Amino acid sequence: MPDLPTPKDSAEAALFSECWDAVLSYADLCTAGAAAATQLATEAFALGMREVRAAETSSARSNGRRSPRLPVIPLLLTAVRTTAAAWETGGQGHDLDPDLRLWLNSDKAARYTGPPLQRPIALRGLRDLQEPDAALLWLAEVEALPRSVVARRLGLDPALVGDELAQVRGLFRDRCHRNHLDTPMDAQCRSYARLLDAITRSPAADIPPDLSRHLATCVDCAEAAACLRPQGAGLPAALAGGVIGWGGLAYLERRRRAAEVRLGAGRPEAGDGGEPKTGTDRARVVRGGLLVAAAMVSLLALAASMMPFGGSENDAAAGDAPTDSSPVAAPRPSLPSVTSSPKSASPTATRSTTSPKRGGNKNSDQEPQGTSSSTASSAPDPGKSAPAICEVAYDVVSQWTDGFQATVTVTTADALDTWRVAWTFRDGQKVGQMWDASVAQNGSRVTATAADYNKAVPADGTITFGFLGSWQGKNTSPYDFTLNGQSCTKS
Repeated sequence: MPDLPTPKDSAEAALFSECWDAVLSYADLCTAGAAAATQLATEAFALGMREVRAAETSSARSNGRRSPRLPVIPLLLTAVRTTAAAWETGGQGHDLDPDLRLWLNSDKAARYTGPPLQRPIALRGLRDLQEPDAALLWLAEVEALPRSVVARRLGLDPALVGDELAQVRGLFRDRCHRNHLDTPMDAQCRSYARLLDAITRSPAADIPPDLSRHLATCVDCAEAAACLRPQGAGLPAALAGGVIGWGGLAYLERRRRAAEVRLGAGRPEAGDGGEPKTGTDRARVVRGGLLVAAAMVSLLALAASMMPFGGSENDAAAGDAPTDSSPVAAPRPSLPSVTSSPKSASPTATRSTTSPKRGGNKNSDQEPQGTSSSTASSAPDPGKSAPAICEVAYDVVSQWTDGFQATVTVTTADALDTWRVAWTFRDGQKVGQMWDASVAQNGSRVTATAADYNKAVPADGTITFGFLGSWQGKNTSPYDFTLNGQSCTKS
């Protein structure tokens, strides 16, 4: 097992205890094995700490004025991506996730290191905030920490952290709007820029059909739309995808699950950023071994497309937002807090991705080969009602104009060697991206097939996966759920 980072002083030790689970969680997504994940996380943490110390040295030499940089956790996650790119260049790419390798060698990766004006809007907007404000936004929106924990980490008054977060959201919107106007655009995008600004300021405003069509075909404007509606459902995904790039949505889902485990059953504190419910508290630990051992020793875990804007909450107008001559969240010494282990930070320990990648895409949902004999029984007698072998929970995590995010959780009575979950939509919904499963859709019938890393499920175990979808008119819950061809009851 690779040696874990050794903190050089008490300040670095505090950062290690607070950030290691996040670094290891993202490194696990980026690699093909637990040992490689620990090695990647260790190298990335060392790289990130060198950048933090260099920035602090530069600040001391410039009379205390900090050079703009990301807050610590997104800076360390960026270091994971940078270290992975170095592995690919240096001949160690075989230890990386295959989809990540494709992304690193594509034009998508170049956006994050290329000319500043062509980088994602969310990345530029976060860097333009004062560091304490950016940290507040990231911890609340992406890490899904309850406000009491955020306040403790940043040295804020828990009673005021909600108001400060609202102000920071307004500042972030203002910076993103300015960066959007500064971005080189073609004539069509430029013609929609002011309309996009006006529409995102008013939650009650109707979206003109031509703007809706434009956002469906222009990635840059869709990214800007998610950032310009800072209280909409798309902001966490915009931040995660815009800052770390590949695996942003999968990382976001892992942090949501980690927050639920830390706080027990159900959602974290009401109003703390809209964390999704998975419908289960059980951890499906698949990739234990060295990863769990590393967690215990350490004391503690677009490719993603941007969600279209939407939601019903009021946005803070830029004219009402405070200036950033001083940060809303004033910097104070961070207080070390007890955090969960990487095992808890990734409770399902599954390798999530933002696009289907493992397992074949099949439209049939017949009994797959390799399923245990207990689920491969013959068809029931037509005259009798056979008991269901599974129970399914379907949860719409968030919904916005013509799009939504959902989680499917299936509890199986029998042990499975592999699985295929299928259902039928009522209103013509379409599945886009899916994580923790491969997806195929034939008309209204959708089939989710197990990935290599989560196909084995014990008796009374659970299967959980999520996806992004589109809808028009209505978004009624689906029906006719089956597991390996056999009907499930819906909870």
